[in-house]
Formats: sequence, C-alpha cells, structure tokens
Amino acid sequence: MLAHCRELDALTGHVRSFAQMLTEREGERLPEWLDAVRQDDLPTLHTLAAGIDRDRDAVIAGLTLPWSSGVVEGHVNRIKMLKRQMFGRAGFDLLRKRVLLYT
Repeated sequence: MLAHCRELDALTGHVRSFAQMLTEREGERLPEWLDAVRQDDLPTLHTLAAGIDRDRDAVIAGLTLPWSSGVVEGHVNRIKMLKRQMFGRAGFDLLRKRVLLYT
C-alpha cells in the first residue's frame, strides 16, 4: 500500500522518525524533522508542525530531558474523572472525600 501512495509513505516516515526521537530522547533533531515535514505536501502534518514550532523550546526539552510531569498529569486526570462522574450529584464535601480516599 505504501508503494502506491506517496503521501502515505511520507507520512509513515515522518511518524516513525518522530517516534524514534521520542523514544531515544533526541530532541536536538526536532528542527530538521520540522523542516522535512514542511517540504512534503501533507497539510495535516503542517498544522502539527506549526503547533510544535510555537512552543519549540518546551518540545525540545520534553524530547531531550529525563524529567516528566506524567505522574502529576495522571493525578489531575484522575481528579477530573471523579469530578465528571459526580457532576450534579453531590456537593464539594463528597467530591473532597472521594479525591482524598480514592486510591
């Protein structure tokens, strides 16, 4: 299928290249990856590249540095899920108890 669709082949290459940057922490390669994406006729990836470019330093740091806010984001996600489950059912006191006692 990739042999018959040039756009799909290019998209696959860009996704694999980005995945390699992510798994091997090679954030310094991001500018050349963005340039390669812009050279292909892939409007959806151009939108992604523009979004990444707006916050380039933070993305490079995220792809390079060993630190992560994943644990904190997990807790925030859990609290938001509890809040959505209880919407319109109870007040703040019960929400507070669920957040503090939920493990």
